[in-house]
Amino acid sequence: MDRALADLAGRQHGRVALWQLEALGLKRSAVARRAAGGRLHRVRRGVYAVGHCAETPEGILMSAVLACGPGAVLSHRSAADHLGLRACARKRVEVTAADRRGHGLPGIEVHRSRTLDRADVTIARGIPCTTVARTLLDLAEVVDRRALERAIEQAERLRVFDGRKVHDVLSRANGRRGAPVLRAILASYEEPPLTQKELERRLFELCDGAGMDRPSTQAGIELGGGETVYADFLWPDTKLLVETDGRETHGTRQAFERDRRRDRRLMMLGYRVVRFTWLDLERRPDEVIRTVLALR
Repeated sequence: MDRALADLAGRQHGRVALWQLEALGLKRSAVARRAAGGRLHRVRRGVYAVGHCAETPEGILMSAVLACGPGAVLSHRSAADHLGLRACARKRVEVTAADRRGHGLPGIEVHRSRTLDRADVTIARGIPCTTVARTLLDLAEVVDRRALERAIEQAERLRVFDGRKVHDVLSRANGRRGAPVLRAILASYEEPPLTQKELERRLFELCDGAGMDRPSTQAGIELGGGETVYADFLWPDTKLLVETDGRETHGTRQAFERDRRRDRRLMMLGYRVVRFTWLDLERRPDEVIRTVLALR
């Protein structure tokens, strides 16, 4: 029993729910004895910390999810924060649940859904959470259009945005009030992305308009060990390197991590690396040129 309890708590940031303890075979009287003996610490109604009661950000989120019963998941703005799609943590944790079990609990905002598809749920850093696609649909109901666009842009930067999965979520939206605005944004993001030659032309136009020297293109840089990388755009005199993404942004997390390792190696050689998406060049040219000018 103790081993099973420790394993469960280890997967849940040290938190367990009463309904989980009962599923393990513990009676409420046994739970009470463990709490009295300091082996369990009540952190919420029906939720306990195992061994110690130190709070962590993940422990707070996990406690809120567990308090809302089996099948509950982190959702809406809290899911967006947890997935890295926005950086605006709220005091109230938003959870989607099948029933009203968590309603009225302090610090929790419960959204009821009897139709949360298993395809819309993932585990993110140990916490049951809506997927990126489902989170964007939920977010569309509680934030304005610009905030939703920023979340989508961040998902693209993290390379976790998948338009096909968003379309799948929308196909099951069943009249959700956030669906129209998400569809409209998605349609605009599915315009054909710029090719590398078009990106080059666009950046050159911005440089010419700002009176800047044009950068070198596809310049080879030796990383050492016989490895050479090719920069999209490089100002050799200041070692400023600009990378652009002219493809649809459906890359993998592995590709994202590989690019960042490459950037770190370049920075160790004294290069400054700035990344822009094709959307940046098309929709935010002033921001692009301001950034480049500041770094030049």
